[in-house]
Amino acid sequence: MTSPRVSSISAVFPAYNDGGTIASMISTARIALREVSDDYEIIVVNDGSADYTARVLAELECHYPELRVIHHPSNKGYGAALRTGFSAAAKDWVFYTDGDSQYNPLELTELVGALREGVDVVNGYKMSRHDSLIRIMIGRAYHYLVRFFFNLHIRDVDCDFRLIPRRVLNEIELESVSGAICLELVKKIEDAGYVFAEVPVNHYSRKYGVSQFFVPWRIIRTFRQLAILYWKLVVRKEHLREKK
Repeated sequence: MTSPRVSSISAVFPAYNDGGTIASMISTARIALREVSDDYEIIVVNDGSADYTARVLAELECHYPELRVIHHPSNKGYGAALRTGFSAAAKDWVFYTDGDSQYNPLELTELVGALREGVDVVNGYKMSRHDSLIRIMIGRAYHYLVRFFFNLHIRDVDCDFRLIPRRVLNEIELESVSGAICLELVKKIEDAGYVFAEVPVNHYSRKYGVSQFFVPWRIIRTFRQLAILYWKLVVRKEHLREKK
């Protein structure tokens, strides 16, 4: 049976101190990309990593002509890295996930397989979360909090495993520099009237490095941005007024 395919696709990986995992993510992504399209590229945004991520990426660039690496001179944040990657993407579809190996790029084929008439965007949702108990509890609280206050309809806004048409990304203007970008992205796509399909994906425990979210100043910055997004997207609905 022939696997579903797309015209062209960019795979975007934001990376921060992911030197121990980014090589396997890129090599695995190449396998998946070849299964879904003949025209693909891989973009890694090295967000000012302090480990050996830059050295690994420099070596990989010598071997993979489809790989493009963009370096932020300093750490600008998850949202900023994603926005850089989205802006650089040149193909018809954009797939993104993190560089820390908590998702398996081979499951991109599941996202592509969910495309059909009437579906615009495909979102993964974690079948189970393989994190510490505290991360699971905080993640679940965050999930219910943002779904309620932002009136979201997808089941897992915090699953960074998505397939989006580049034309949709070109239509929405993203502002967040922190992890709040996932909420902003989903909210703006839903409010623009686009339809999501959702597929279950595996989530794995982190094998290298530590989460960058559970740092006090990052948590504070994220919740500050959530408050700003609530004011802009829910109270003032600025993104909807701009489209009129």
